[in-house]
Amino acid sequence: MSRIRAAVLGSPIEHSLSPVLHRAAYRELGLVDWSYDRFEIDEAALPGFVAAMGPEWAGLSLTMPLKRAIIPLLDGISDTAASVEAVNTVVVTEDGRRLGDNTDIPGIVAALHERGVDKVPSAAILGAGATASSALAALGRICTGEVTAYVRSSARADEMRAWGERLGVAVRTADWADAAEALSAPLVIATTPAGAADHLAASVPDAPGTLFDVLYDPWPTALAAAWSGRGGALVGGLDLLVHQAVLQVERMTGRTPGPLAAMRTAGERALAARH
Repeated sequence: MSRIRAAVLGSPIEHSLSPVLHRAAYRELGLVDWSYDRFEIDEAALPGFVAAMGPEWAGLSLTMPLKRAIIPLLDGISDTAASVEAVNTVVVTEDGRRLGDNTDIPGIVAALHERGVDKVPSAAILGAGATASSALAALGRICTGEVTAYVRSSARADEMRAWGERLGVAVRTADWADAAEALSAPLVIATTPAGAADHLAASVPDAPGTLFDVLYDPWPTALAAAWSGRGGALVGGLDLLVHQAVLQVERMTGRTPGPLAAMRTAGERALAARH
């Protein structure tokens, strides 16, 4: 039986939970002839890797720093991926075309929906990195009012306002020094690196709304722990990973995984084993 291959590429890549999640889905679906690996690939090595892919390949997952670098190497990308100029999923069609998509955006929406968040009147984003643009695109689907982005520089502020204009989202920017104000929003999406928002834990208000912290290791973050302790609803990075991975599996295999529980449990066990 010939093997069908998929993999996640990025640098650094050793921390990626994608193999754990995808392999759990393959087991659930009985796809015994499918394999999913990870490869340490930077921007310089990416063209060579893609060029060497044979007919056994079904798809790729892309993490940093490859989400934009992959685009010129593809035969086309979805409107969702084009909206943020970022591809995290490549599907190889039966006729050999390589098509890019972005499952982070619908993954964010799905993770929030799972926690009962379908519409919000306003929202706040902490940070302005690569994940923030996907968060803005997701908020364009569920936020009916203004999004305030708390950023560290005027250049980042300009970028977030430009993304807002492009995505059709009303964006106001504020200085990172005032980030504690964000915590009163009905939905807060934290896209900052580990430790960057820890100081905000002391400012979590009574009866907060929903916090979506995209980190998953370490978990809970100081902010997430304080938020939960005050009775707020919490969505974590593992939730996002699982939901975007489900969509990747669907696109690559043409099959829909069953309950998310198996993938989430596999991810939780892998994280627990690291500590």
